[in-house]
Amino acid sequence: MHAGLKITAFAAALAATFGAAYGVGMGIDPVVEDPAPARHDSHSEASPTPEGGGGHAGHEAEPAGGLQISEGGYTLDLRTPNLTSGTRSDLRFVIRDSGGRAVTAYQREHEKELHLIVASRDLVTYRHLHPTRAADGTWSIPVELPRAGGYRVFADFTPAKKGAENLTLGADLAAAGSYEPQKLPAPNSTAKIHGYDVRLDGGLHPGKESELKLKVSRNGRPVTDLQPYLGAYGHLVALRSGDLAYLHVHPHGEPGDGRTEPGPAISFAATAPSSGTYRLFLDFKHEGQVHTAAFTVRAAAATALTEAPTDATSGEHEDEPGHGH
Repeated sequence: MHAGLKITAFAAALAATFGAAYGVGMGIDPVVEDPAPARHDSHSEASPTPEGGGGHAGHEAEPAGGLQISEGGYTLDLRTPNLTSGTRSDLRFVIRDSGGRAVTAYQREHEKELHLIVASRDLVTYRHLHPTRAADGTWSIPVELPRAGGYRVFADFTPAKKGAENLTLGADLAAAGSYEPQKLPAPNSTAKIHGYDVRLDGGLHPGKESELKLKVSRNGRPVTDLQPYLGAYGHLVALRSGDLAYLHVHPHGEPGDGRTEPGPAISFAATAPSSGTYRLFLDFKHEGQVHTAAFTVRAAAATALTEAPTDATSGEHEDEPGHGH
C-alpha cells in the first residue's frame, strides 16, 4: 500500500504503522488520541505541496493517495458523512465501480479485504479499522469519535479484478459537537504507549531516500518478541499535514519467510513526496494487544527531531467476532 511515501522494509527488518491509540471497541485496530500499501501507479495528479513546501530534491516522487474520492474507475460512496462526537454509531460506505455498481469482490491484503483509516484534520485522532462487508457490498463498523470537527476517511483496497491496482480513496467526514481546534503535536523522536517506549531514529527528506529505525522497549529492556499483526510485525501509515495525503506501507518480508525477525528494531527506507510536516503512525503487537506510537516528523533539506517524549494513551484492540472476510 505504497502511495507517495516510498517505504521499503529492509531484510531482517520490519516496516510499521504509526499512532497513539484510543480504543473504540471491537473490530478496531490501532487508534490514536494524543493528549498533549501496494503502489498507486495509476495516480495521475501530483499531490499539492502543503505548508509552502518546496521541491522534490531533483526528482518527482510518486503522487500520494487519499486525495481523491474517485480514481481508476472506482468511487468511495460514504453513506454516513456526518456523525455526532462522543456517540457510538455505524460508519457505512460502499465502493462503486465505473458503472455505479457496488464492488463485492476484493483481493485480500495483509489478511483483510479493505483497510479503513479515519483521521482528524488536525492529526490528533487516528483510527485503523477493519469494517465488515455485507453481501450487497456495503461496509460498516461502529465507531466513536472523541472530538467534534473535520475528519478524513481513507479506504485502502484492491479490487478482485485481473490487473487491478491498489487504491486509496478519501472522503470527508464531519463530527458534530462543540469544536476546539488542536495544534499538531510537536516533532518528537520518542513516544510512550501503555508502558512501552518507542524510539524513532532518522528523519524524512523530500525526494531523497533515508533510513528510519524504530526500537520498542519496556521497563528499560528491548522487546524482542513482537507478534505478527495482520501478517507482519508492524505497519506504517503516514499522513501529510495540510492536505492529509495518505501513505501506507507494509514490510516486504513476512513472519516465517526467513527474512524478518520479531524485533526490537523495525527498519525501513522512506522517501517523502515533498517537504512539509508528516504525522507517522506505527502499529505493533505484543502479548496479544495492538499498540500504536505516533510521531511528528518534518521533511526538509535536513530533518531534526526534538527529544521531547510524547505521552500517548493506547487502547487495547481485538477484531470483532465474525469479522473475517
